Amino acid sequence: MTAFNAYQVERAGDAMASRILTRETSELPEHDTLIEVLYSSVNYKDALSANGAPGVTKHYPHTPGIDAAGIVVSSDDPQLNAGDEVIVIGFDLGMNTPGGYGQFVRVPGEWVTPLPAGLSLRESMILGTAGLTAALCIEKLLWMNATPEQGPVVVTGATGGVGSVAVALLANLGFEVTASTGKESQFDFLRALGATEVIHRDELSEASNRPLLAPRFAHGVDTVGGVTLSNVVKQLEPQGSVAICGLVSSPEFEVNVFPFILRGINILGVDSVELPLSDKTRNWVKLAEEWHLSNLDDLVTEIGLSGLDEAIERIYAGGVVGRTLVNLKLD
Repeated sequence: MTAFNAYQVERAGDAMASRILTRETSELPEHDTLIEVLYSSVNYKDALSANGAPGVTKHYPHTPGIDAAGIVVSSDDPQLNAGDEVIVIGFDLGMNTPGGYGQFVRVPGEWVTPLPAGLSLRESMILGTAGLTAALCIEKLLWMNATPEQGPVVVTGATGGVGSVAVALLANLGFEVTASTGKESQFDFLRALGATEVIHRDELSEASNRPLLAPRFAHGVDTVGGVTLSNVVKQLEPQGSVAICGLVSSPEFEVNVFPFILRGINILGVDSVELPLSDKTRNWVKLAEEWHLSNLDDLVTEIGLSGLDEAIERIYAGGVVGRTLVNLKLD
């Protein structure tokens, strides 16, 4: 039994309240693997959980944090040993299972990915769910035979976690990247990550009744949904693909069949939560090896548990740029 610090949210009438408190490892769920968490990160789903959004977390009080990276303390899983450096993202972590905003988690061993050589625990959480999701998007585009020679790839919501990592990864792979954002003050930030062109999101957010628009992009990574996604689909070159993974604008989008039957457009859905561990591991290895980014520190703001209130409020309001790393040893 070990005491540790955790960030906890709870309902206070119709509102939500948060605090940092001391817990015991004996209070954690009875899963087979106990991990000391060194790093986590802030994602939009964490903000939803912390704000009591319906359908995210069912029971409070609760410790959010859908990402965790740390060291195995003990495990009954034969694939894991005390001292192993590991990553846990997705599944139920931080949703209804106490998550990475606590200095310890206890999870099933089948949720745990060994940290691949070439990637530090800190780097893995600068990437986190957002970085893995960006990698999954790009992997699917490559499966559809996307190549740099075909033309620009548009990334919507480009200053967010998924978007900023996607811009950096695509640029690192030699693609011409068009980054779309509503934050004019961050145009230079996106260019520094490797964007060839930066456009204001207004160029993609005006609804059009036309079934097709002039081809503009070879492929796309969309984190926004809604009208923006509709316009991206209508502006893809023949045989173009768009990987979709977000809904910050809307979970709904309207489009007719013409882009699909006249241009052969593909929509590629991306999920990083219930994805099989083997698929997660394959992409973590890519991020550690041939897709490794040397400029990760350009993406990150680092905080401790005491900085979570402000960070969660900021990401919930759409004000975050890049990634927010939670260092559980910082406070």
